[in-house]
Amino acid sequence: MTNMKNEVVDAFKATLREPVLQPGDPGYDDARAIWNAMIDRRPAMIARCAGTADVVASVNFARENGLPLAVKGGGHNIAGSALCEDGMVIDLSPMRDVHVDPRSRLAWAGGGALLSDIDHETQPCGLAVPLGINSTTGAAGLTLGGGFGWLSRMHGLAVDNLVGAEVVTADGRRHWASEEDEPDLFWAIRGGGGNFGVVTLFQFALHPVGPEVTAGLVVFPAAQAQQVMRHYRDFVDALPDEMSVWAVLRQAPPLPFLAADLHGTPIVALALFSPQAPDAVAPMLEQIRGFGQVLGEHVGAVPYEAWQKAFDPLLAPGARNYWKSHNFTRLSDEAIDVVLRYAGAVPTPHCEIFLGLIGGKANTLPPDATAYPHRDVQFAMNVHGRWIDPADDDKVVSWAREFFAAAAPHAAGSVYINFLTQDEGTRIREAYGPNYGRLQAIKQRYDPDNLFRFNHNIRPDA
Repeated sequence: MTNMKNEVVDAFKATLREPVLQPGDPGYDDARAIWNAMIDRRPAMIARCAGTADVVASVNFARENGLPLAVKGGGHNIAGSALCEDGMVIDLSPMRDVHVDPRSRLAWAGGGALLSDIDHETQPCGLAVPLGINSTTGAAGLTLGGGFGWLSRMHGLAVDNLVGAEVVTADGRRHWASEEDEPDLFWAIRGGGGNFGVVTLFQFALHPVGPEVTAGLVVFPAAQAQQVMRHYRDFVDALPDEMSVWAVLRQAPPLPFLAADLHGTPIVALALFSPQAPDAVAPMLEQIRGFGQVLGEHVGAVPYEAWQKAFDPLLAPGARNYWKSHNFTRLSDEAIDVVLRYAGAVPTPHCEIFLGLIGGKANTLPPDATAYPHRDVQFAMNVHGRWIDPADDDKVVSWAREFFAAAAPHAAGSVYINFLTQDEGTRIREAYGPNYGRLQAIKQRYDPDNLFRFNHNIRPDA
């Protein structure tokens, strides 16, 4: 950038409808702020794109001028790949429009749309897209990595509900990718991340959900964690697809239904979700109560949109975050013991270990149906290191890494790509397993010079 003439940059800026921000410009620092405060990079320019034409112009400018190129959707990625140092960031945040056709049960979402944007438009129609669990997450990054959440057991992953997508590839061309149009590209973006281009528009299938669902928390003391987790492990084996229960081990946040003297104490929280009415969920809820001594409970009818935002306060931007993750096909007693040992030694009150239950419809496809291959996984376990003070960096990162190593012998040997941090490039093959070779070949076809490399990178096969 330092060698680029001002008139060249000015000419590029004139082609976009939104400002191109550079260091020192008003709004630059806000635009480069992302969810994980550990990531602090200063791009040479941030191209805020209002539409696909802006994305095309930005891709062409970066390629023709040899600029490092990153793509920012929601900016929620743990690895911080939405930013690059001294290069260009294509910022899709102005592209948050969502359109819903309730008759065909299809939704179109821009590349910068957040989960909250999609829920806001689909829920008045009593419809939803199977996405994640945090409303501030960008739909693009979540979907391109696979995408699982409360609806996955009933309706599959986000990639299983992607019907089509507009993709701008490294040569600046626009493509419509679907099962009928450019099926190889469509296969690759369903789990292959941002390796193949900039997705400017997603077309999703919709399902009847809400506006009210049954959801909430049942909280147990950490002193009973072993019996609770073993009951939980056996319980979910027979769980119908219409219900999902996740386990979270952490210090109790100030939940209003917990006594004040329990706030900050170690707990096991089981998070329940079902699109069914409370009466249909009641028998399973009664079983869960029998896992141990219930410290507090808040389960009942709730708007789906509200449940999607329930965990937002625990995942607000501005904190420092470091994750380590394993997939499990089943939780052995030994795996549970490791989880409990490290959950009892969290280094800050914000840290947690959660086990996201998958299975159900998400596991009915073969591993090669999409680029996301993990169709035998029952739990995606995330060690969520989270803290505020940079002085705590070493102790939190060490805790997460030590737990990861201790749990590895009991895990499946695979990992969800969206949970990988920036220092885990050696695990990319684990994330794609038998699909890695095909992904390399498609990468060679659509991005042979690896322009889109600020991600969990799949290198061209050449």
